[in-house]
Amino acid sequence: MNNLLGLPVLASEHGRDVDNLIIYVHWLMIVLFVGWLAYFAYALFRFHCSRNPKADYVGVKNHASNYIEGAVAIVEGVLLIGVAVPLWAKAVDKFPDKNQSTVLQIVAQQFAWNVRYPGKDGEFGQQDMTLVSEANVFGVDPNDPKGKDDAIGLNEIHVPFVKNADGKTRPVIIYLSSKDVIHFFKLIALRITQDAIPGLTFPIWFRPTQEGRFQINCAQLCGVGHSTMAQGFLVVESQEAFDKWLASKSGGATNLE
Repeated sequence: MNNLLGLPVLASEHGRDVDNLIIYVHWLMIVLFVGWLAYFAYALFRFHCSRNPKADYVGVKNHASNYIEGAVAIVEGVLLIGVAVPLWAKAVDKFPDKNQSTVLQIVAQQFAWNVRYPGKDGEFGQQDMTLVSEANVFGVDPNDPKGKDDAIGLNEIHVPFVKNADGKTRPVIIYLSSKDVIHFFKLIALRITQDAIPGLTFPIWFRPTQEGRFQINCAQLCGVGHSTMAQGFLVVESQEAFDKWLASKSGGATNLE
C-alpha cells in the first residue's frame, strides 16, 4: 500500500504509525468511493423514468442509510480514538530524557533555518530576546561563559545516528521558534511537522532510523522568498562525522558563518 500511495522514504521510528494512519484513512475513502459509485449506479437504474413514470412523494421507508452512516462514523471514531490520539499521546507524554538525547535549538527566519547546539559543557548559554540581532539570532548573552562554546549553523542540521544502551536509536529533541513571522517546520521523511511562532518555543522529538540527508520544508507561506526555505537539510550521520562537524562550528554563538 505504501508503494501504491507513493509515500516518501521513511526515516523515523514513529513515522510507521503515521503512515499506517494515512493508509487506514485511504482504505476508508476507497470503500466510501466504491460504495457511493455503486449506490449512484443503483439509483440511476432503480429510479429511471421508464420504471417510475409517476413521482412518489413518500420516499424511502427503510433505515439502511442511517445504518451505513452510523457504521462510517464508528470507523472514523476508531481511527481517531484508537490510532490518531494514541500516536499523539505517545509523542507528547513519552518525551525522552534530555540526558539520553541529542538536544538542539532551531530558529526559523526569512528565509533560512538557524540551528544551535550546546558545546562541550553540554549546556546552552543564557538567552535574552532583547539581544537578538542579525549576528545573534538566538539572543545569546555574551557575558555567560556557558554560551562561549555553543555551536551555530545555518540550514545544515546535523544529528548523530547512534544506539543507546536500550538498543534504540538516540532520540533528537528540537526546541523550535521563529525570529520574524510564522513558519512551519516540515521534515517529510521523518513525519515531523510543527509551527514555528515568534515569541514561543515548541519542543518536538523523533528517533531517526537511518542515515541520510533529508530536505526541510516550510509549509507556511512566509514571504516572497518562501521557496528558499527548502534549502534546509537534516543530515543524519555517524557519531564520528557528527563530532567532526560540531567541532567545526563550536564557539560561534553569535556568528552565522
